[in-house]
Amino acid sequence: MTTFELEQAIFRALRKMGTYICFEVMIPHPAGLVGIPNERVDLLTYEKRGNWRFYELKISKLDFYSKNKHTFYGDFNYFVMPKDVYEAVKQDIPPDIGVYTAGVWGPDGKVYCGCAKRAKRRQMVINKDMLMFAFMQALSREHGKYRRLLAERSSK
Repeated sequence: MTTFELEQAIFRALRKMGTYICFEVMIPHPAGLVGIPNERVDLLTYEKRGNWRFYELKISKLDFYSKNKHTFYGDFNYFVMPKDVYEAVKQDIPPDIGVYTAGVWGPDGKVYCGCAKRAKRRQMVINKDMLMFAFMQALSREHGKYRRLLAERSSK
């Protein structure tokens, strides 16, 4: 399974009214953590009810155990991974972290995600106003990419 397939699957699973979704969001540092390198979360969602959900995508066991940070600062935090990867690493997933697993189902051959383990609410340590600003920056970046793609298509 590719990262793109996993992104498409989790996007289909999370897309609904009142939920705003953006991939690759730069996270503001929690209070008191000055001088550490910037972190990016693979996927961030915001719900109208005020919940922030952080998602880290892992396509393999090696990816799960890599030194890349698991950026979990949300009200709810999840891993997204193929089902076989989940089976191989589930003993190392903290109890409060949820999991969405992906697999190929149905006649269309598309990859879909389902929640295999629910996340437990955590106390956020990031300033929510700063996080909203970072979310808007990332959404603006993604909109810019979309507009450039449209312009390229219309000029052909």
